[in-house]
Amino acid sequence: MTLTEPNQIMQYRMLTLRAGLRLEVKGLRRSGRSFYAIIKKEFGLKGTRESVLAQFDEMLAPLDQLKEIENV
Repeated sequence: MTLTEPNQIMQYRMLTLRAGLRLEVKGLRRSGRSFYAIIKKEFGLKGTRESVLAQFDEMLAPLDQLKEIENV
């Protein structure tokens, strides 16, 4: 599947950011800005890594439901 629409690209980016934050919560570190810092700045979330992940999961819940519908 090719992503060509701007909204598709943004949705994929958000899913990638969530996956990266999940890895950071488990202890993985990276050089440069953390996924945690990127998500906090771009989406205005506050709190610990775990609480930001929970908030971001809530934001992406409709996207996850849409993805499930498309796969059926």
